[in-house]
Amino acid sequence: MTGRQRVPFVLTWFPAGEPAPPHPDPEALISGCERWWQAWAAQCTYDGQWRPAVIRSLLTLKALIYAPTGGMVAAPTTSLPERIGGTRNWDYRYCWLRDAALTLTVLYDAGYPQEALAWRDWLLRAVADDPCGLQIVYGPGGERHLPEREATWLPGHHGSAPVRIGNAAAGQFQLDVYGEVADAQYALVLEKGFADGQQHLIRRVLAVLEQAWRRPDEGIWEVRGPRRHFTYSKVMAWAAFDRAVKLAQLTGLDGPHQRWRALRDEIHAEVCSSGFDTGRNSFGQTYGSREVDASLLRLPAVGFLPATDPRVTATVAAIRDELSVGDGLIMRYSPQAQGTVDGLDESEGAFLACSFWLADALALSGRPDEASTLFERSLTRCNDVGLLAEQYDPHGGQLTGNFPQALSHLALVSTALLLSRQPEARAGNGRPARYQRPGPATTRAWHRPPTRARIKDGSL
Repeated sequence: MTGRQRVPFVLTWFPAGEPAPPHPDPEALISGCERWWQAWAAQCTYDGQWRPAVIRSLLTLKALIYAPTGGMVAAPTTSLPERIGGTRNWDYRYCWLRDAALTLTVLYDAGYPQEALAWRDWLLRAVADDPCGLQIVYGPGGERHLPEREATWLPGHHGSAPVRIGNAAAGQFQLDVYGEVADAQYALVLEKGFADGQQHLIRRVLAVLEQAWRRPDEGIWEVRGPRRHFTYSKVMAWAAFDRAVKLAQLTGLDGPHQRWRALRDEIHAEVCSSGFDTGRNSFGQTYGSREVDASLLRLPAVGFLPATDPRVTATVAAIRDELSVGDGLIMRYSPQAQGTVDGLDESEGAFLACSFWLADALALSGRPDEASTLFERSLTRCNDVGLLAEQYDPHGGQLTGNFPQALSHLALVSTALLLSRQPEARAGNGRPARYQRPGPATTRAWHRPPTRARIKDGSL
């Protein structure tokens, strides 16, 4: 046989006791599918120099959304290792509130409000009955019971065992999730107003957080060692109360405004005192720690401190000095501290989202050219069809971890959008305009995320 053959076919399942369904035309199905995705991609309002990479990432994020509910899985795979032959093999086929909240903000900014609103509705259904029992991860349909077990009969990818089904992180306490969810709701409320039950949910979640923010947690990296007072976790607790205060000022959200404001200020002061090491002149991974953590790159992005604040610039410099493994790749925390931080004494790859976070910090501090160079270098990690995993092995030169990874792709899109609207995207003091504290003359538009029209007409 020479040349290529095209043999269309359809596989259909149906109960044996029922008649066979109609036979669809496979060519028509393929053509219809292509037209649908092309039309969806055409809605993207970003028209900058990195549009192909942005479109590819947006398509990936859309494909990770479970259409019946609006929940989004972190990746469609389980147990692809963070290091070939290692045991850092996790099941990512679930909906992490953190990843989903960050994604909905990105989708909205890129011109996809329906997906963002679908996530909001999914969130209300998933947690409205029990805000006190807020989980950090759910099944795509809102399932809460996700027991983790090992498939001991499977060898794993390239001998990387164990293969895991389920994820024990569902039982962890991760304080930053409250802030990520609050920030996403803040952006949506300013554009679309409150959905039924949303104000009640916000108040109940904040009531839980009033006590919970003082507790140690497992942090953004889901450590499986002892709980600690992670600096980034406290920052995001601050963010939750900060967004509530702003919503009260801008929309009339009812609640104990003075208490929210006092808690916001108390957390901010504590982080600046207990989370900052004056001896080494940088924020630490945890209170009292001298180790840095790449999550601290997000301090200016969430509005905690301006990117030009000396404490932030010194922390960014420390991260670049201590966590860089060359060519723009960043570890999420010190390799020397991995065993004591997460209880797994083995190495892993560079965390791809962290490279984009570094580019964000550079852009917000007034260094857009350096940020663009780093961003373009990060794009070279995409595989031949434009996809990214969670991590990258700088020694083996390959993607590692579950694939494709939502967090990596949403970080890519977020950075591209930020770079496309510099310098308007940041205020004169290096804090994103969305998170400026409102004054008497402040308009609502100053606080909301960029709209499709504003991007399209070039005003951003």
